[in-house]
Amino acid sequence: MLYKAKALKGYKLDSLDGEMGHVNEFYFDDQYWAVRYLVADTGDWLTGRLVLISPYALIGVIGEQQQIAIDLTKKQIEDSPSLDSDKPVSRQFEEAYYGYYQWPLYWGGPFMWGSYPGIVRDSELWRDSAQGAKLWDPHLRSTHDVSGHHVQATDGEIGHVEDFVIDDETWAIRYLIIDTKNWWPGKRVLLSPKWIDQVSWEKSKVFVNHTREMIKQSPEYTEESLMNRDYEAKLHQHYNHQGYWADEPAPRELSPLK
Repeated sequence: MLYKAKALKGYKLDSLDGEMGHVNEFYFDDQYWAVRYLVADTGDWLTGRLVLISPYALIGVIGEQQQIAIDLTKKQIEDSPSLDSDKPVSRQFEEAYYGYYQWPLYWGGPFMWGSYPGIVRDSELWRDSAQGAKLWDPHLRSTHDVSGHHVQATDGEIGHVEDFVIDDETWAIRYLIIDTKNWWPGKRVLLSPKWIDQVSWEKSKVFVNHTREMIKQSPEYTEESLMNRDYEAKLHQHYNHQGYWADEPAPRELSPLK
């Protein structure tokens, strides 16, 4: 199912032994545009540290109850490697974090989740995934911090990043929601990360490999729009790109965008 990142903010986090906080934001990498960590607000429970939850521990989003089920106990989370809230996520921390939970390294292979395109939860396969792993250096970004970045088409600016659309099955960022009100009042559009040429984090700008007119004529996104496969197909057809679902084992029905 597809969810807006800002819509998930505030969702309760239900661990194996009770509620442990709520969603604050997400960290994603700028290579695969995949969510690497959910950032939890634990209130007064673990004050002064940043509590990160990997998608390996996210059982699923329960939209009706506005909660996310976590496959960890509070004790496991409390004893996990600590990260100060004012420090960036370092490779040293990630290695300690993944070593603590004994999960396969997501940067340990050529695909979004290491040696596999999706999250593999069968631990029997993890030993094989480490064989001949090709490491890459992830750079993590915050959905909160990137919101507001300007978007540059091939022939000029078109708006700014308003939000992100996350797939809770793969935890990939499927789309950026772009607010174009400074150019076309009231219109918002969706852009796939695959259509992004580059991101200048220093200039807070996202460069897209399409013209302003091409983006202007794309199917409009509204709050009332049903985010279904027909809508996505029209969007990808407009840009003459193959849909991300073409590589999935079988087509799956999508629910409305939450």
